[in-house]
Amino acid sequence: MSVDVKYSTRATATGGRDGEARSEDGRFVARLSTPKELGGAGGEGTNPEQLFAAGYSACFIGALKVAGAQLKIKVPAETSVTATVGIGPRAAGGFGIAADLEISLPGVERADAEKLVQAAHQICPYSNATRNNLDVGLTIA
Repeated sequence: MSVDVKYSTRATATGGRDGEARSEDGRFVARLSTPKELGGAGGEGTNPEQLFAAGYSACFIGALKVAGAQLKIKVPAETSVTATVGIGPRAAGGFGIAADLEISLPGVERADAEKLVQAAHQICPYSNATRNNLDVGLTIA
């Protein structure tokens, strides 16, 4: 599969889960720390799972807007997506990620909300990247 890339960016991490990540243009800089649940000290930094959750939730809202335009269903400005991302050992070895999205579409009728969410899940690049690699739960709030 090929992608007609319209935008790309670069970020570099140093020090792993207890280091730093920054974008090439310097607009994004994050101190990283390993959560206690993964054997780390906790610390004040963020972690890859939080970054993935933030990116997925923001991207999914963008996909909802595209789906809304296609389906002629208004996506409210108050729309929110909360992504819960977890990490843990896999039965097959290594580590895996789990993701659940809770989608709030205030004022949108349930049937239309379900259409929007299903269409957005086909459009969203994060959903497409994770499809058949991890289960993504979708809940309409």
